[in-house]
Amino acid sequence: MTRQAPYLLALAMLLWGLHSAQAAESLRIRIVNDAGGPISVSRDAGRHWVEVGEVVRYTTRVTRQGYTASKWVAAGQVAATAVNALHISAGYNSGEDRGVVFSLLPREFLAAPKSYRSFLSPDSSIYTNLPAGRSIFGGGEAPLVGSRVSLERDGQLVPLPSGYLPARGDTLVIAVTKPERSPSEVVFDNVAGGKVTLVYQAGERRQIGWVVKPVHGIGRFVGGLYAAIGRIRANHAGVIDVSTSPTGALGGFQIIPFGHALSPEMATAWTRTQWLIVGPVDGQDGIWEDITPLFREHVRPDYLPGDLQASDWESRLLARFLVDVDIGKGWQPLQSIALSPDPETPLPDWAGRALEEVRRLRILFPLAERNSIDAAAAAALPAP
Repeated sequence: MTRQAPYLLALAMLLWGLHSAQAAESLRIRIVNDAGGPISVSRDAGRHWVEVGEVVRYTTRVTRQGYTASKWVAAGQVAATAVNALHISAGYNSGEDRGVVFSLLPREFLAAPKSYRSFLSPDSSIYTNLPAGRSIFGGGEAPLVGSRVSLERDGQLVPLPSGYLPARGDTLVIAVTKPERSPSEVVFDNVAGGKVTLVYQAGERRQIGWVVKPVHGIGRFVGGLYAAIGRIRANHAGVIDVSTSPTGALGGFQIIPFGHALSPEMATAWTRTQWLIVGPVDGQDGIWEDITPLFREHVRPDYLPGDLQASDWESRLLARFLVDVDIGKGWQPLQSIALSPDPETPLPDWAGRALEEVRRLRILFPLAERNSIDAAAAAALPAP
């Protein structure tokens, strides 16, 4: 995979340029990297800002040992968006074929978690007072993979340079843009050789890939504690993580591209049942990481527990991602399937068969975008 990394990075940059030309900004996030530094959100290109939280602990470091898929995202872009973290690319470590990243973390991580089986670099993280699953961490104000990250200097935005090292007091601005045209859903035929199909609102269907290995079970994926049933837990250049458990419980499965499944850290994806492996149709690049709309610019965690109780609940639900399944009776919601959160407890036998009846699964994309900050949700955030 080492020889392919420069090619994939160049491909990512090309795709970014092609898609950005057709993109419109929908959201800005501003973070002041200092203790007490405000975290603010704007939905009108920076003319008006709403403060949603603050930085508790700043960082002046990056890690050169990023998770494998971070190497497929160019410097100055969001490398991962999740309910429990945001990762930002600061370059590529060619010596070890790894991405160089720094992170933003929710307040739950101020106390170092025990037995944390996911990427975490405590020294290169900006800690915030925002709860996991809220605001920029999947609560309606999250960025997308590939969102551009800039430095604000003297009122001007400067692209985050490759090799960037955070400095105390730096103001980071994340611009969230979406292509003008998004699918209404992506359907996965859950069988080896099954189709991966984009469906648009007008009824157009287009096959973009095929299923290399179906998903039949669930596993423990850190962060699922902060995502509800059928919701996106995380997205990066090598994964879509879906929760099968309610908030506060743990259970889920992952959709990963063929090339990422070939990396050493994902070797178990071929023998264990909680991973769905997908690849491109003939004639497309054979690796398929960082490719829209699955692994870049489209999918994000996006849910708030109070959506159904809000007065504008219809528009809220239309603005959310949702995953449902077909077990031979038509489309229906995912049922609650949860595991013990104890990482030392072996998975029960039934976990490997929990989704074996699923014939198809689909990701429903938002059909409506909210045009203003959810002030009520922001005001309801627990005090730090």
